[in-house]
Amino acid sequence: MDRSKLYRRFRTLLIANRGEIACRVIRTARAMGLRTVAVYSEADRDAMHVALADEAVLLGPARARDSYLNVERLIEAARKTGAEAVHPGYGFLSENAEFAHACLEAGLVFVGPTAGMMTAMGSKSGSKALMEKAGVPLVPGYHGEAQDEATLAKAANQIGFPILVKASAGGGGRGMRIVRSAAELGPAIVSAKREAKAAFGDDRMLIEKYVDNPRHIEVQIIGDSHGNLLSLFERECTLQRRHQKVIEEAPSPTLNAAQRETVCAAARKAAGAVNYVGAGTIEFVSDGKDVFFIEMNTRLQVEHPVTELITGIDLVEWQLRVAFGEALPLRQDEIRLNGHAVEARVYAENPTKNFMPSVGKISTWRLPAETGGLRIDAGYREGDSVSPYYDAMLAKMIAWAPTRDVAIERLNRGLEDSDVRGIVTNIPFLSALITHQKVRANAIDTGFIERELAVLTQATPTPGELELCAAVAAIVNDERQAAQAEANSPWQTFGWMPVGRRQRSFAFRVGHGPEQKITLNYGSGPSTLVIGDRELAFAIAPRDGGFDLTLDGVKSQVAAVIDGHELYLRTRHGRFDLHWVDPFGGETEEQAGADKIAAPLPGTVVAVLAEEGATLEKGAPILTLEVMKMEQTLRAPYAGVLTSIKCKVGDIVQEGVELAVVEPSGE
Repeated sequence: MDRSKLYRRFRTLLIANRGEIACRVIRTARAMGLRTVAVYSEADRDAMHVALADEAVLLGPARARDSYLNVERLIEAARKTGAEAVHPGYGFLSENAEFAHACLEAGLVFVGPTAGMMTAMGSKSGSKALMEKAGVPLVPGYHGEAQDEATLAKAANQIGFPILVKASAGGGGRGMRIVRSAAELGPAIVSAKREAKAAFGDDRMLIEKYVDNPRHIEVQIIGDSHGNLLSLFERECTLQRRHQKVIEEAPSPTLNAAQRETVCAAARKAAGAVNYVGAGTIEFVSDGKDVFFIEMNTRLQVEHPVTELITGIDLVEWQLRVAFGEALPLRQDEIRLNGHAVEARVYAENPTKNFMPSVGKISTWRLPAETGGLRIDAGYREGDSVSPYYDAMLAKMIAWAPTRDVAIERLNRGLEDSDVRGIVTNIPFLSALITHQKVRANAIDTGFIERELAVLTQATPTPGELELCAAVAAIVNDERQAAQAEANSPWQTFGWMPVGRRQRSFAFRVGHGPEQKITLNYGSGPSTLVIGDRELAFAIAPRDGGFDLTLDGVKSQVAAVIDGHELYLRTRHGRFDLHWVDPFGGETEEQAGADKIAAPLPGTVVAVLAEEGATLEKGAPILTLEVMKMEQTLRAPYAGVLTSIKCKVGDIVQEGVELAVVEPSGE
């Protein structure tokens, strides 16, 4: 094939993606002088990536298959805007060989490997056969074409349990199940196939020996069209949950220099087996002694910034230069490893409720400045909405330092200084994770988060004296700022009263806990706060995102957000959510409906697991929903009879809709 059709100079780039990665690509492309085109769905009309691009094209409805996964509409968007090249980002169509081929057929440069390279390495089973021939070490497994249950069961028994049932296409933990016994195999295959089909349009499975207490090591590689192929050191991605990476770092603290060179050489050999062009990642699993090839991701990875920070290389820029047809600017021996970098993925999810995705409008978005070795790659801003249709990642926070310990400290400080409200995020969970003693000591494996989940998601501490005083200060500060907005208001001076001294009482509670009361004395003379039998001198000084609170001569920084009677505070003791009890009454208790079998978020019914009239034990599975690309099983809230199922497979249901009814047994 004429190489000029694959790689050539272009001026206009269409980014076939959304969110953080679209924003990331746009920034580098524009810095290189390229014109950028964004695409968006109806749910993303006001998204950040749309605002950043020079032009934006509406693809269609919110569902990904009608917009971001619609190849014809993407090609048409490129034609309409004069785009000469397409960057696929990660996820969606980034590893779809048909999309890469369609771009070529339309005369577009695809910023990534060719369709043939994707096909060879994108299939987990096919790539393993290729790696075996190339002499790359493999985990024992079955990678054959026969997909009937009997063949898969026979292979599993020959390999020996525990095994891993894994989708041949795709990644991100979808279509993957750990199976520890023959009895678990059948249901695991059915569930994994269904999830893989929905996520990737391909339900082929492979089976591997499951390595207990494994570590996940991956190597960043990049090749050009002139035969140059480089490895850019390795990343440790062992901290995972449900096979989804949570924290990534580079270089791996597990490997010594000799092991590093061995795994990087194996990665170059793996990529060289297909004469790879573009950015990609070779993934390995380690049992503590040896490493085994798992798969290749034929695209840029979410965690690529940690590699950029330790090498000083902009991987998106190198991707684009390779797509221009240029040779890589450095040789292997010219790439230097400098310091250590750690990345945390910030998600809209609730760790205390099984990481349930959180949707809604972001009312507050405060992240620290990108200084002192801290980098933030964000896809959202204050006022943006998180929809239920796509992956819930909001941003990535990455810290660099000369040493691992200092990088972790910088990352933790960045997380602690972040306040995102309106939705629930995993920021406190991330902070608890990276400060865990065993994480600091690198005494981890891929099952670490699941084992330590109770510790990592433990309830926030009870508000103390500082927090109650801060709650009053937040209300007073908010009222004063509102008054200052009114010209000539006597309330512009805090504590102004025509004469004398006044009192004001406040009451707060956490959840459904008891009320905690505090009294403010103000007017003529110093202001004080009274808690129980203690009276504290009190002063506040506003600043961005909160205020300085001085109690009896001790000054503390407080971050605060007020939404009606709901208060969020961040003090030196942590994060706190308090309810300000309405001083004029009118408090209402929310009817939780915990026993109601309802959709927790908008989703699609993918399986009905019980029949009407069935007698169920508490916790018995009733149906499965696909929510934000992940399956969630709804279970019986108590023992009883399933009297009604109000949905069927394929139904798209909205949040809160009742899906089934269980009548309790009365025991």
